[in-house]
Amino acid sequence: MAERPMWEQVGTSFVHLYYQRFDTSRVELSALYTDASCLSWEGQQFQGKTAIMEKLMSLPFQKIQHSITSQDHQPAPDNCILSMVVGQLKVDNDPVMGFHQLFVLKNISDNWVCTNDIFRLALYNFA
Repeated sequence: MAERPMWEQVGTSFVHLYYQRFDTSRVELSALYTDASCLSWEGQQFQGKTAIMEKLMSLPFQKIQHSITSQDHQPAPDNCILSMVVGQLKVDNDPVMGFHQLFVLKNISDNWVCTNDIFRLALYNFA
């Protein structure tokens, strides 16, 4: 069997690390962002590691568990990697909810970081 392309290996490893840290120790996500990183969280915009971490640490739940349904990775311009994640999450005693998250990853000084992050719950209004 052929080895997976580098962008799939890096993307898959990043996704695993990101959600492991998010579920167990959110403060450790700081190492995955830079001062130029951007986050869109349910339509709210945050720029820079400090603003992103303030948002992530202020989320109003005690515990969270992500379950990844699928992930896709592509090479992108400027030696970046585009990673799309679809999954479910469970927070505290709330019902399970679907989510979508998109990452742009860039290798800076031999370290893969997230330069762009877009998160949305998969909520549908069929009315």
